[in-house]
Amino acid sequence: MARDELFSAPVENQPEAKSLSAPKNFRNQPLAARMRPRNLDEYAGQSHILAPGQLLRRAIEADRIQSLIFYGLPGTGKTSLAQIIARQTKSKFERLSGVESNVADMRRVLSGAANRLENKGQSTILFIDEIHRFNKTQQDVLLPDVESGVIRLIGATTHNPFFFVNSPLVSRSQIFELRPLTEEDLFLLLQSALKDEERGLGYLKISADENALHHIAKLSDGDARKALNSLEIAALTTSPDQTGLIKITLEVAEQSIQKKSVVYDGDGDAHYDTISAFIKSMRGSDPDAALYWLAKMIHAGEDPRFIARRIIICAAEDVGLADPMALVLANAALAASEFVGWPEARIPLAEATIYIATANKSNSAINAIDAALADVKSGRTIAVPDHLRDGHYAGAKKLGHGVGYAYAHDGKDHFVAQEYLGADKIYYEPTEQGVEKKIKERVKKWREQFAEKRKATDSHK
Repeated sequence: MARDELFSAPVENQPEAKSLSAPKNFRNQPLAARMRPRNLDEYAGQSHILAPGQLLRRAIEADRIQSLIFYGLPGTGKTSLAQIIARQTKSKFERLSGVESNVADMRRVLSGAANRLENKGQSTILFIDEIHRFNKTQQDVLLPDVESGVIRLIGATTHNPFFFVNSPLVSRSQIFELRPLTEEDLFLLLQSALKDEERGLGYLKISADENALHHIAKLSDGDARKALNSLEIAALTTSPDQTGLIKITLEVAEQSIQKKSVVYDGDGDAHYDTISAFIKSMRGSDPDAALYWLAKMIHAGEDPRFIARRIIICAAEDVGLADPMALVLANAALAASEFVGWPEARIPLAEATIYIATANKSNSAINAIDAALADVKSGRTIAVPDHLRDGHYAGAKKLGHGVGYAYAHDGKDHFVAQEYLGADKIYYEPTEQGVEKKIKERVKKWREQFAEKRKATDSHK
């Protein structure tokens, strides 16, 4: 049986709550498919949008659903919720795949929806799984029928629709984020599956330890499909005892879900959200939080060069001149991680992470260059003063280039007060953090001498 048939049978073919005439092959379907919720009361999680009184629940119950886009990680219930909405609103449920469906498929479904609405007065919910995989042309095909109400679109995506779905389609839809289920949500779901004789594993004689169920719930990382399928593996691969009882112990649970599948994608929200949390934790001087986010990326198999690049940026942007060694260590961590690779790369990356998180912080460098860039982009371009121009070619002195330049190393303390910009501008504002405190003292003294020199020069004009 095809994957789409297993996980998304048409709503009208889903088993009813008390049906005793399920198809003979019903129990051959994965437990996650059989246990799909049939109504909002059976639906697990998402209380932030589906609790009594919340917007989406009110809209469903009042049959005021327009076009929706659900986005969230796998196993959070996007397809199930779409099917519940279709059943609740007595709408025809049509499904397309962003991976497999083409424009011809779309036009067929849209034509059928228009005929259905005109002849029967029945609305159609068009559910598009992985809608972000439709190209712009495919997404644009939907716009007229979404706009006119021929279909009520429900798109599902694991990617942020504000980045991966066309703006015109997003503007015509309500966006709801589905969050990973909590450990308690999954624990209750597993208990329900064990008790359900019709759709779940209740037809078997099973005894499951609470700590075993909690282990499965915890390591499923918010994914209901993973939790239910792991429970089914545990039940169907464990030999019953002499009384016919299948005992699911913690050891059995550990074997059934051997490694925690960290929620992480290489190019989506989890990828960028995790690196964002990592950087902000280093900037915020919390080495423990920074190490956790680093560990999550390591466990998920993130490219060590990507992590190292972000560490380098943080060293320059957030530590800066308060501790210049941070940038040196960050670059060393990049070189070391490229040289040794995983798993040993975790050590230099962790060393650099801890160093930066615990270092004195200053963002004076980025503030300074951004202020200078803003002037270059928006202000009048400052010409290079004549005495700073290149004077090493024939005829330069006739033009006055390089004339009057004072070599800094000839001055006291290797410093000469002279004009280097031709305008009174200050971009760099040193802080008193770490090493930069001494820099601030030197810069202050130099700027005072620059000011005196300008004042003297102005008085002679």
